[in-house]
Amino acid sequence: MKKSVRAYAPASIGNVSCGFDVMGMAVDAPGDEVIITLNDSGKVTIKNIEGDGGKLPLNAEENTAGVAVLEYLKAIQSTQGAEITLIKNLPLGSGMGSSAASAVAAVVAINHLMGDKLKKSELLPFVMQAEFVACGSAHADNAAPSLLGGLILIRDNHPLDIIEVPTPPELICVLVHPHVEVKTRDARQVLRQSVPLKDAITQWGNTAALVAGMMKPDYELIGRSLQDVVAEPFRAVLIPGFHSIKAKAVEAGALGCGISGSGPTVFAFCKGKTIAQKVGAAMQKEFERIGLQSEVYVSEVNKEGARIVN
Repeated sequence: MKKSVRAYAPASIGNVSCGFDVMGMAVDAPGDEVIITLNDSGKVTIKNIEGDGGKLPLNAEENTAGVAVLEYLKAIQSTQGAEITLIKNLPLGSGMGSSAASAVAAVVAINHLMGDKLKKSELLPFVMQAEFVACGSAHADNAAPSLLGGLILIRDNHPLDIIEVPTPPELICVLVHPHVEVKTRDARQVLRQSVPLKDAITQWGNTAALVAGMMKPDYELIGRSLQDVVAEPFRAVLIPGFHSIKAKAVEAGALGCGISGSGPTVFAFCKGKTIAQKVGAAMQKEFERIGLQSEVYVSEVNKEGARIVN
């Protein structure tokens, strides 16, 4: 049995505009990495965290990577000791599924070290428990795509029922991350606790049409469907210049644009990499105009999800 392994888990776009808490998509980069080394201590510990600026807890019971490993070992009734090193390539509070990626990489690594006792899809509940610790909500819209890859629809959480939705070959994702932080808890607090029936009907129509657009495939339908009337109107105020960023993205050729997860990262879907690069540059330039630096990521849909690196 191997004693040490390194695993990678990709960033993800939560919600995908109209799919609030029920849809998520994995991208190629960036992503978090975890190195786990087995030992005889009988305890799960976090040895080191790189790239977090000292902000994340080193206590395994409070860190998503640690929680996922603890929950996994408890489920397989193992007292195995493990030491975790977490490499954070995803910025904290970015809206790119940072907390989920750490947990996903960790649980994929420990499962591999324990002889792949569980299938990949069976690891999802442990990541969701880690997400609950991180933000008070055990949602799968980042966890599922980061783990399994592709575009994931979560039909139900109790019991968990997820559907993999095929995506068109030329669909390219643009993620622009401005240098501001939006905490998931704060982004959830600005939302309404009830939704008017008119808005609910609009959201249902867009969500169903987005799935249809992906499957047909119909790029224009995908673009028309990227309209969120539930969360975006309230979360937009947390992202400086959001409406002008969105306008510049569409003007540069994006199919549509929205908030990735709870923000502040803004995503756009494009047909083809050439247009995507143009869109990313336009969005970054607009952020610069309002005084914010940002990173741009242009990526195909990641259809593999988390993987063992070595």
